[in-house]
Amino acid sequence: MSLDYALFGIGGAVLALLYAVVLFGFVRRQDPGTSKMVEIANAVRQGADAFLNREYRVIAPFAVVIVILIYVFIDIPLGTHGATAIGFAIGAALSAIAGYIGMAVTVRTSSRTAQAAKNGLGSALNLAFRGGGVMGMAVVGFGLLGVSAFFIAFEKTITATPAVVAGLGFGASLIAMFMRVSGGIYTKAADVGADIVGKTEAGIPEDDPRNPAVIADNVGDNVGDCAGMGADVYESFVVTAIAAIILAALIGVPANLAAVTGSHQLLELPLLLGFAGIVGSILGGLYIRKSIKKDPLGALNIALVITAVIAIIIDFVFINSLFGGSSLGYYLLASAVVGIIVVIVIERVADYFTSYKYPPVRTIAEASQTSAATNFLAGYTVGLQSTAPSAVVLVIAILASYYLGYVGSGSNALMGVYSTAIATMSMLSLTGVVMSIDAFGPITDNANGIVEMAGLEENVRDVTDELDAVGNTTKATTKAFAVMSAALAAISIFEAFQNEVNKEIALHDLYSKYGLQPGGALTFVLTDPLVIVGLFIGGLLPFFFSSFLIGAVQRAAFKMVNEVRRQFKEIPGIMEGTAKPDYAKAVDISTQAALKELAAPALLAVLTPLIVGFILGPLALGGLLIGSVVSGVFLAFMMTNGGAAWDNAKKYIETGQYGGKKSPAHTAAVMGDTVGDPFKDTAGPAINSLIKVLNTISIVFVSAIVILALLA
Repeated sequence: MSLDYALFGIGGAVLALLYAVVLFGFVRRQDPGTSKMVEIANAVRQGADAFLNREYRVIAPFAVVIVILIYVFIDIPLGTHGATAIGFAIGAALSAIAGYIGMAVTVRTSSRTAQAAKNGLGSALNLAFRGGGVMGMAVVGFGLLGVSAFFIAFEKTITATPAVVAGLGFGASLIAMFMRVSGGIYTKAADVGADIVGKTEAGIPEDDPRNPAVIADNVGDNVGDCAGMGADVYESFVVTAIAAIILAALIGVPANLAAVTGSHQLLELPLLLGFAGIVGSILGGLYIRKSIKKDPLGALNIALVITAVIAIIIDFVFINSLFGGSSLGYYLLASAVVGIIVVIVIERVADYFTSYKYPPVRTIAEASQTSAATNFLAGYTVGLQSTAPSAVVLVIAILASYYLGYVGSGSNALMGVYSTAIATMSMLSLTGVVMSIDAFGPITDNANGIVEMAGLEENVRDVTDELDAVGNTTKATTKAFAVMSAALAAISIFEAFQNEVNKEIALHDLYSKYGLQPGGALTFVLTDPLVIVGLFIGGLLPFFFSSFLIGAVQRAAFKMVNEVRRQFKEIPGIMEGTAKPDYAKAVDISTQAALKELAAPALLAVLTPLIVGFILGPLALGGLLIGSVVSGVFLAFMMTNGGAAWDNAKKYIETGQYGGKKSPAHTAAVMGDTVGDPFKDTAGPAINSLIKVLNTISIVFVSAIVILALLA
């Protein structure tokens, strides 16, 4: 790879991280509020720190074992000088760091946002967005840094053996899945327990300091929606960049492209797109300022559009420089534009199905008047319906991006898939601003809780209530962004897997074993029973995986409900406000449940592709990868959109509709929200990581799978 262009990747990463430091300094200089507000914020921060520290101590030995296995069984046989193992370690470490930084800053921003709300909506909006920006820039900065540095260090190894770079993606994917699973279990155990006893039984408001689960609930917002989401999108960024670069290495310099494509342009383009997105995110974010007095969601959307426009302009400059004004360059630019358009469109789709401004959520609220059962049915229906327009966006994005690359390259099919990877990379280049908007959600949620627990004035609560409602919508739309990026990344990774399989078959001369002519390619067709079996196994995995997570929330929430009931019964004075609940006990229940329940879904994700690959071979494994994407993407859309719709139906009723708070409709909506919570914050988002873990681990071990077939 040309060092000059690789340095753009390093430079972009450094720029993002430096800007994150600037934003963090701005946040730290703001007033954290009264001593009571600081006390509450510190309790949440200490709980979040304690949980992540315990989680990392659990994950670290597991990661070390995998590094050793990869080195022994992959790097030594391939002679890749430990590149795959080192990549795994880098991907895992940066994923953990990105998640931790995001969480550490958001817990410190919440009380300051609550204090800023005393000065009006604009001040609170500006501060919450800047705090979220630290996570956004850290995620994209570490992602681009890891990919760029790895390629500079192992350029020759990657060119000879492209699959080694999948180790970087596998490390990112595995840690992201751990954080998504454990954070999701933690946050929803606390949330469900707090809602069932606090809202429906005791009749006290959300975030009431008398609720023993309230601190655990606020901690969960940070470890789930910040640390978990940060690691998730970091993973998508890294995996997509890796897919594009593997495909570029496989394409090389075809004869029909030699006149316009050197040996490095296709490898360099993903890093340059990342750089463009970082610059766009910084400039677009400047639109958010204290002077904004109304429509905070509209302001955030304008910031996103400004970012997109700036990124496209910079993309044009880079692509024109790389490809010398050739038609191929302009086709790839069009593909990059497709990816950016997908970001805006899929967020609008999610907004329609999850915001109470629109009919779907209002239908759920209306159904809540009769019972929790009709609320459940309406919410589940909305979740199912939301998959259709999401599918339309996905299908159009795949077709448009593929044919742009295919036509632009003169009918090169692999270039079509590479073009889809470029569209996905362009989509993820906006990670900085998208994650800033996402982290805005848990910051304002915690700020709202602090306002309630600290007993601040009603006008302050009005500001944080409005921002909390906006944050609930932004969290939902970002989940749609994460699901869509996982789907598109998985398609590119699968194509890279297929080509790596054929490369290994050629290397070991296994043509006769697979019934191929010399120089032939193994293809995945529905007439092969191994592919069919793989499809069924892959289609099953997201459902079975989700059962572990929702079951874990159910078991943990059961303990939490009983604990909150016990404290209300056994600690005199809680309801009168004269005695303090035992918050630490509730935090401990969520922590233990999250870590205890981590093993089963993790082993399912890691071992299933290895067992299928080593026993049934690459054809069945390829079917598994395709099946998991098809079923997983739509299950994830159904859960994330449906869960957010349930949540906002409750919030719509709390604005005074259908009897408002404490009405029968509100009670039914709270029960619906307790079902939607593990959908949208635990199982749904974790499916993203499952899909990517399955794909990256398959590429990492593809050589071992094919070699075993040689020995069988």
